[in-house]
Amino acid sequence: MPNVKEAEQDMKAALEAMRREFATVRTGKASPALLDTVRVEAYGTQMPLNQVSSISTPDPTLLVVQPFDQSLVGAIEKAILTADLGLNPSNDGNVIRVPIPPLNEERRKEYVKLLHKMAEEGRVSVRHARHKARDSIQALIKEHEVGEDEGHRQMEDLEGLTHDYTEAIDDLLKKKEEEIMSI
Repeated sequence: MPNVKEAEQDMKAALEAMRREFATVRTGKASPALLDTVRVEAYGTQMPLNQVSSISTPDPTLLVVQPFDQSLVGAIEKAILTADLGLNPSNDGNVIRVPIPPLNEERRKEYVKLLHKMAEEGRVSVRHARHKARDSIQALIKEHEVGEDEGHRQMEDLEGLTHDYTEAIDDLLKKKEEEIMSI
């Protein structure tokens, strides 16, 4: 059943990608993943923040960014400011402190809408993997490489996988939504 296995790999990848995307959405609690999308102008190129510094969370409302190269402090501060995350970093010349402000109701609702959009993209990826595998199974049946009974069994397995991964995406969405909406 290589087609179903490939589909499962694709669906697993879609779920993991969604997990990573959800981690970048702010919940009011400090998490180094909040800064995953920040790119810093360093050494003549745009680099991810986590490649030019270490990020720690000494308490739930503060991120501390420690640059590996002290000459990048200003560039890192500027990158966090311009990343449109609603964060106001401050630096003391050595480290950058990023206080995480509490979310207001309007901002929470915006984040929930964003989460729903991300979840739909994840579901589309899962359905795309299903569609690709289904076409492949139907081609094998047509070419008589697998029997119709085996083909239908594979289709049922594929539908079950699709349902499981779609449900997993919905569960992730529900948890993240609760996390954001809790005060």
